[in-house]
Amino acid sequence: MDKNQNNFKPYIPAEKVTPELTITSIVMGIILSVVFGAANAYLGLRVGMTVSASIPAAVLAMGVIRVIMRKNSILESNIVQTLGSAGESLAAGAIFTLPALFLWAAEIEGFKKPGIIEITLIALLGGLLGVFFMVPLRNALIVKEHATLPYPEGQACAEVLLAGEEGGANASTVFAGMGFAALFKFIIDGLRAVPGEVGFKVQASGYKGEIGTQIYPAVMSVGYICGPRISSYMFAGGVLSWMVIIPMIVFFGEAMTLYPGTVPIGEIFAAEGASGIWDNYIRYIGAGALAAGGIISLIKNLPLIVSTFVGAMKSMAGSKGGAGALRTEQDISMKIVLIAIAVLTLLVWLVPAIPVTLIGAIIVVIFGFFFATVSSRMVGIVGSSNNPVSGMAIATLLVATLVLKFTGSTGNEGMRSAIAIGSIICIVAAISGDTSQDLKTGFLLGSTPKKQQIAEVIGVVAAAFAIGGTLYLLDSAWGFGSEELAAPQASLMKLIVEGVMEGNLPWTLVFIGIGIAVVIELIGIPVLPFAIGIYLPVHLNACIMVGGLVRLVFDKMKKPEEEKKAIVSDGILFCSGMIAGEGLVGILLALFAVFGIDSVLDISGKLGFSNTVSTVLSLVLFALIIASLLMFSVFKKRKKN
Repeated sequence: MDKNQNNFKPYIPAEKVTPELTITSIVMGIILSVVFGAANAYLGLRVGMTVSASIPAAVLAMGVIRVIMRKNSILESNIVQTLGSAGESLAAGAIFTLPALFLWAAEIEGFKKPGIIEITLIALLGGLLGVFFMVPLRNALIVKEHATLPYPEGQACAEVLLAGEEGGANASTVFAGMGFAALFKFIIDGLRAVPGEVGFKVQASGYKGEIGTQIYPAVMSVGYICGPRISSYMFAGGVLSWMVIIPMIVFFGEAMTLYPGTVPIGEIFAAEGASGIWDNYIRYIGAGALAAGGIISLIKNLPLIVSTFVGAMKSMAGSKGGAGALRTEQDISMKIVLIAIAVLTLLVWLVPAIPVTLIGAIIVVIFGFFFATVSSRMVGIVGSSNNPVSGMAIATLLVATLVLKFTGSTGNEGMRSAIAIGSIICIVAAISGDTSQDLKTGFLLGSTPKKQQIAEVIGVVAAAFAIGGTLYLLDSAWGFGSEELAAPQASLMKLIVEGVMEGNLPWTLVFIGIGIAVVIELIGIPVLPFAIGIYLPVHLNACIMVGGLVRLVFDKMKKPEEEKKAIVSDGILFCSGMIAGEGLVGILLALFAVFGIDSVLDISGKLGFSNTVSTVLSLVLFALIIASLLMFSVFKKRKKN
């Protein structure tokens, strides 16, 4: 292993010094960090999952620096990509947990919403801890295990940046995706010219089910990027809940009033349809399945987790990175790292805006470093998309809530403290995984690790200052837990803390979800995507499935392998752009909603279309969204070698 590492030669040799951490790269990186952070926050609150921003950030960086600015500086582009991807990871950690505080504020009298300063500080401290925890692990995981840990996203970003001559065309694909998605999103949710969702009731002889699809470009893009397998698991979960469990609940309990419902099930269905049953019952079943899936994922990876942690600790003993080291071996000084971790831990405890006690701060530093190590190693094997951040957050929340309860910290303050601890750990795990991928890219290209680590710090700071305003804006416009922003992961974290603190959950429904998760695991299907499918409305899962089917068609095309690979890659870039474009317009429309401009734009009442015509127009627009993807992938004109 060491021999392989010693023989490895990066693209830019250690002896050569080229521009890296420049004003240009910092400014561009900060912009991308905020943009991708806001877009992924919106996406994660809608569908319960985020997508990696590393590859589109790398493409945009290369496109702007090499093509527009006419600069041949691959390491400068790498810094832009490093900065830009930090925002997406920080947003993922924040939106999986912090909206729980907004949900409690809406339900519990006297429970205050978190202030923007509180959100910013939690995100900032969690993000910085994630970066600094990763510094001493770089030599152990990135360098010494170069031959055994592939870090798939890190290698992909390196390949994108090395393909500089393609940078302009690839960047235009991302920008095109942003533009098309922005247009479609504005037509659907800005002008409200067509419904964003079509549904079809399936009712006969007492059977009452429902199926349908959303038509949003970002949701379809998630399915394309995740691929047909994951998409089908999510869709299967949705079909189970909306075509099996909901009809069963209505059939067997139509005249019954079951907790947490307050009126007979038949009345709920008559007033609200299948969505009313989903809101009152299915989401608790889904929460049980999600919690079980997270814990199962953690248990399955326990041997790897333990061996990873032990191996990393041993490898750290031989870590280099001092001032006398080669340029490509220089890390931030270990003295600075240790001081920074100590100061950040004290701030978690002492800053009044963060509701964490001394015991909570100790939990943060112990679990934080442990899960940073685990996250860094696991993304090296399975990639960032399969990193069980949710499982780590669930485990942390369970331990933290139990400790807080036994030490007398209960009620509103105990719940607030538990979510704050879980948020910091979740952000630490997400940022550590992202930093690992970025450092792998830098290792392959010949970047200076210290400059990349500084770039990560800058990216975290920029994204942390943006995330508070983003969450407040989205909550003010639609409210978390609403149809527009289901916030599934945060709702799950809320239920876990409530269940431990108060014991007033509808446990029967939760245990049904746990039972479903166990069965799904036993038959060999990944639990988490299936559980997310149960939890989310089937219309959203169906839209994701459409994207997965488009990807399946691309994968099965009878074309030369290189051409097919280029088509799939262009599709991923276009879909990444669509996610960013819809997310940004979503933020803009939230701003319009807060100021009342949305009603001025709304033309739905002036069109007067019947339900049938509206449904047809929605499906036509959905077809145009798919056609735009085909145009910039299958039918895209490429340079011939």
